[in-house]
Amino acid sequence: MVIHTDNPPDPRQLAIITEQLGRAPRGIEAVAATDGAGTPLVLRMAPIVDDKPFPTLYWLSSEHLKVVISRIEADGAIKRLEARLREEPELLAAYHASHRDYVDTRWRHMSPAQEAEISRLGYSGLLTTRGIGGIANWDQIRCLHTQYAHHLCGNNVIGQWMDAEYGIADTLP
Repeated sequence: MVIHTDNPPDPRQLAIITEQLGRAPRGIEAVAATDGAGTPLVLRMAPIVDDKPFPTLYWLSSEHLKVVISRIEADGAIKRLEARLREEPELLAAYHASHRDYVDTRWRHMSPAQEAEISRLGYSGLLTTRGIGGIANWDQIRCLHTQYAHHLCGNNVIGQWMDAEYGIADTLP
């Protein structure tokens, strides 16, 4: 079960996130999704960290999901999906809509101070054109982990396909 939260991590969640990442987290603004036990699955990240752009809005933190999705990637799913994107205009259009949703959501979550700092540092264009996980070429898929993180929190056609094809959401507690 996935629960949408979008709240800052509490101390227990912060300890779990540190363990999940193997280091103290930086740039977390919220826990965007948890499992039924409150364990963080997806983190919502700040658009700028240490004065550098951070275009990955949703970060998959769940060890369980990382393992499941790594197996799917190792099975060649990205190449198969990219071939489908080239062959199926409707899928490509839906994928581009997923990128637009990601970019729009990134900007909706920014505070006025973050927007001003991004503008001052010259990163507005980058954070407007970089899609899911910070990818520049919206016709390619770099990482299924970022696709699935977005799927759990937004509108992502690749994540929808992953659930339909592999039943990933059914593996969550």
